[in-house]
Amino acid sequence: MEKLKRIMLSSLLGGVMVIASACGGGENGESNNKNSSGSSAEQLSGEVIMDGSSTVYPIAEAAAEEYMAEQPNVKVSVSSSGTGGGFEKFTKGETDISNASRPIKDEEKQAAADNGIEFQEFQVAYDGLSVVVNKENDWVDYLTVDELKKMWIEDGKVKKWSDIRPGWPDEEIKFFSPGHDSGTYDYFDEVILDGKEIVKSAQLSEDDNVLVRGVTGDKNAIGYFGYAYYFENKDQLKVVPIDAGKGPVEPTHETIQKGEYTPLSRPLFMYVNTQSLREKPQVYDYMKFLLENVGDYAEEVGYVRLPDEKYQEQLEVLEGFKK
Repeated sequence: MEKLKRIMLSSLLGGVMVIASACGGGENGESNNKNSSGSSAEQLSGEVIMDGSSTVYPIAEAAAEEYMAEQPNVKVSVSSSGTGGGFEKFTKGETDISNASRPIKDEEKQAAADNGIEFQEFQVAYDGLSVVVNKENDWVDYLTVDELKKMWIEDGKVKKWSDIRPGWPDEEIKFFSPGHDSGTYDYFDEVILDGKEIVKSAQLSEDDNVLVRGVTGDKNAIGYFGYAYYFENKDQLKVVPIDAGKGPVEPTHETIQKGEYTPLSRPLFMYVNTQSLREKPQVYDYMKFLLENVGDYAEEVGYVRLPDEKYQEQLEVLEGFKK
């Protein structure tokens, strides 16, 4: 609702500006075309092409909607083929921006270099990868990191809840996980799976909404995905506090921002083709608009904003690419 209000307000302001321009609003009869965010002094046109992480997608989508309300002649397309899938397109020069829920890998950097692609990394928010169970699950009160490893690492056996902790139901656990192209999977693989094979019975999907439906549809299900997808569906899901050795901690804005929710907190990224920044005014302007506003978008969709000084530092980096 708040997003809709802002879009409507932006459109209204844009209409007022057009009228003022037509009437010679400047002192010398010149138009004043600054948009309401102050990110551009002119109306632009063209495309901004983005792909990548489904975790970052809600932020990118919110920013794109509001930016296009202020720059209606610019088309910002946002897709979510997963972090790995996004980097595959980005390193071939097929996209301007690649959304990522992990840092770019060395082999992806090399692929970009082989194709003459140079890029700039920007952090946009913090995420707390959230472990969730079915709302009817009344036995899981928290899980330790070791219990997560025992559950999710393949060992050749059928996993039952009673295998994880005595007294839990003698029922098979149903697993739902992001797919192998997902940066969320890569992060989970790093901090929980330790590079070992994920349990073979896990149902994998690059679409986090599919995972939400899977967990909500089975009392014995467990899954994980970005905090925003839990936040959006918290009435249907039960989040699991994680004990990394200092007691159970639930993912919240506060615990994620303070670094208390370990080891499942992480930064979220956007990688931008530097040629696009220099040669496509709409890409530069979109990134300026985004960095000026992304903390609000992140909070709105359920993630955690960076410190304001971090956004300011990155705006100064961006300024260096201005043509």
